[in-house]
Amino acid sequence: MRRKKSSAGIVVLIVLILITASLAYLYNSKMFERTPPTIELAKKIDWNLKKPIPVKISDESGIKFIRATLSDGKNSIVLTKKLFEISKKEYVLDIKFPRTGFVSNKKNFELTIEAIDASKWNFLSGNRAIKKSVIHVDTKRPELIVINNSYKIIKGGVATVVFKAKDINLKELYIQTNFGKIFQPTSFYKDDYYVSLLAWPSSEKSFKATIVARDYAGNVVKSRVRFYLKGKKYRVSRIKLKDRFLDGKIADLAEEENPNSANMNRIEKFKFVNEDLRKRNEDKISQITAKVSKERISSFSMKPFYPLKNAAAVASFGDHRYFKYDGNLVSESYHLGLDLASTAGADVVVSNAGEVVYTQYNGIYGKNIIISHGLGVYSLYGHNSSFLVDEGEQVKAGDVIAKTGMTGLALGDHLHFSMLVQGVEVRPEEWMDKNWMKDNIFGVINSAKKIIDRK
Repeated sequence: MRRKKSSAGIVVLIVLILITASLAYLYNSKMFERTPPTIELAKKIDWNLKKPIPVKISDESGIKFIRATLSDGKNSIVLTKKLFEISKKEYVLDIKFPRTGFVSNKKNFELTIEAIDASKWNFLSGNRAIKKSVIHVDTKRPELIVINNSYKIIKGGVATVVFKAKDINLKELYIQTNFGKIFQPTSFYKDDYYVSLLAWPSSEKSFKATIVARDYAGNVVKSRVRFYLKGKKYRVSRIKLKDRFLDGKIADLAEEENPNSANMNRIEKFKFVNEDLRKRNEDKISQITAKVSKERISSFSMKPFYPLKNAAAVASFGDHRYFKYDGNLVSESYHLGLDLASTAGADVVVSNAGEVVYTQYNGIYGKNIIISHGLGVYSLYGHNSSFLVDEGEQVKAGDVIAKTGMTGLALGDHLHFSMLVQGVEVRPEEWMDKNWMKDNIFGVINSAKKIIDRK
């Protein structure tokens, strides 16, 4: 009798264990997962009604039901209601404004997205997720007007534009060029007005600039800035490479900058220095000088740049150089600065106040200094023998910032002087000419202020 009771007790215990194990298995199985669906929906959306609002819904056990409702506070309409026969792990719901059945003159709505998954949790009813978003309907394009701009721009040179861009929900404002460069404007004088300097690279055949304003709803307006384009031919040089040069400066630079230089021949070393190292150095310069402050300015002025007293120009800007060895073309490059020479170790002077943003050794440029003067304008000084300023230092017009030298890819003591606008190398000659600066920059800006004051 006791054996029967004992056996029955064991059977009951086994059954309870099996039931408990089964319940535990079901509880922890994907079938009974307890995570509600994920609804990717921003809390606030600006909408121009042109394109649907994509709402991504996903769930581990699969989506069984979705519903989208739009309300203006008084009236509401179900935009979409879907019951899936086969649950979906992921679904993108395109929300469109109703064409019929919902009349409202309001600009703000509430969008509600509801989703239920295929889980057996909640007594087989599944997990539910609800997410809401405030929808602001905005179909008005930003206001965009060119106030004033330079009459012309020379290939390799600079021009100015002042314009108005207004939208309560303005998201993006920039100036797009035909060669891919984007210029960022600076807030100017009064609310909704902007100014920017634009640069036409000497290597580009044509120039076109278009102001683009886009709001958060996706409304876009564009305005072309009209300039008279003046072409310019730059010098073309054909240079015969000599072994003395290749085994001297080139070999030294290659050894400093490339750990594999010992396995390279003369021409491979030259191509590395003239192409790979040059690109690396110029990319660094472009990165540093591409920045422009967003802080509002009311005026902008400069004196002509004369960085080296009693200097003679020994190499010009825009020179397209072809290098030959044993009669064969082996490499080419552009000289994007003005080389000035006087006496060895001469004072390098900054002509305008600014912030020193770079004082480092930079490959072919040697000991290199870059100074920011505002509005995206930078001056560059290369091949120096010494630095007399530090990064972050504020300099005044007339300060001596360095001594000339022959560091980097320089065969003799001289200064490599460059001007840049938002990362683009431009003709230094323009920035050494007070009449050009007045006509193409300061005059344009001052005239624009008078026009703005009359509005």
